Amino acid sequence: MIDELSYVMVTPYTIAKSRTGGVIARLLSRLDLELVGAQMFIPDEDFVMEYAGLLRDQNPKHDITLLADYVEQNFISGGRPHRVLLLLFKGTDACSKLSVICGSLHPEHRTIESLTGETIRDTYADLIFDSADPEKVSYFEPAVITPRSQKEADTDFNLITRFLKGRENIVANVEYPDPSVIEQTLVIIKPDNWNYASSKPGTIIDMFSRTGMRIVGIKIHQFTLEEALEFYGPVEAPLVEKLAPVFGEKAVKILEKEFDISISEETKKMFTNSFGWEYAECRFGDIIEFMSGSRPGSDEKNKPVKTMLLVYEGEGAVQKIREVLGPTDPLKAPEGTVRREFGSNVMVNTAHASDSTESYEREQAVVSIHKNTLRDIIVEHLG
Repeated sequence: MIDELSYVMVTPYTIAKSRTGGVIARLLSRLDLELVGAQMFIPDEDFVMEYAGLLRDQNPKHDITLLADYVEQNFISGGRPHRVLLLLFKGTDACSKLSVICGSLHPEHRTIESLTGETIRDTYADLIFDSADPEKVSYFEPAVITPRSQKEADTDFNLITRFLKGRENIVANVEYPDPSVIEQTLVIIKPDNWNYASSKPGTIIDMFSRTGMRIVGIKIHQFTLEEALEFYGPVEAPLVEKLAPVFGEKAVKILEKEFDISISEETKKMFTNSFGWEYAECRFGDIIEFMSGSRPGSDEKNKPVKTMLLVYEGEGAVQKIREVLGPTDPLKAPEGTVRREFGSNVMVNTAHASDSTESYEREQAVVSIHKNTLRDIIVEHLG
């Protein structure tokens, strides 16, 4: 069977209400599709009108007309374009599978008791009819938009690729009263969250949403060996300095017990500077391999590993995000933090967040946060 490429578009209201994590959790945990791309963008008037027109052309039924009207009225309102999130999925029967999990718009009358919460729209969408006029919709929020066939997806992709060409990955559609207090910070949802179909990435995003910070950038990223070495370079020396004496001392104790001897202080220092140092460097290599799939100094190339990069923005963003993240060691993290909930150890600790605005500036440059490969994936698919 041939793989399909399709998308889910998360609406501005769903993003503003911090429901993004819940939507992503539902998609990732219930589908055997691969999330290959993600990008936040702000539409312009031309995009809105053309996209709404495509929706109407694809199917003139009542539910699609309702959806097209929604796009025209809500992607831009009061002269301000709103954030829209595009999620790109690849796999067998991607279009039909995404349509099922997103759910129908239910233009027919349904009672509250008939809703089950099984689909994304059952949970996050609203379609309310006027009690005085059963044919009139008084409130409509679709939560997500997804095409029902590869033909529809490809038609939409042609518009999307034209619109995204040359656009940066970080959106800016808000003017703050005091921009000087506004910070941006980088979050990485690490490779251990992508080993199998799981709601963890979405749940982690949902936990960060409690900070009130806005997501202004997102992308799927695979670290190269060079990027991982540059990104984690500042922690190498402190890590070696911290671990070398610890494991040098452990080696000494094992030898003293095994051979029933007392090792001199001078020899202990030699163990720290030899075995302890090498062991610490090995652990640093573990971090690099964990993040990139490749080990420093090795010619062996493992399968690339996936991460998700997010940029959060708001007043005091760095500290607020790190409070929800928790300390490096999950065992020492407070209850209710991301690392306490999902981390395993100091290396497999589920997520990273910049520890200062200076760190953010360095880290975002390493991972080229302003560039996104989503459009390239679509272009390659369209041929």
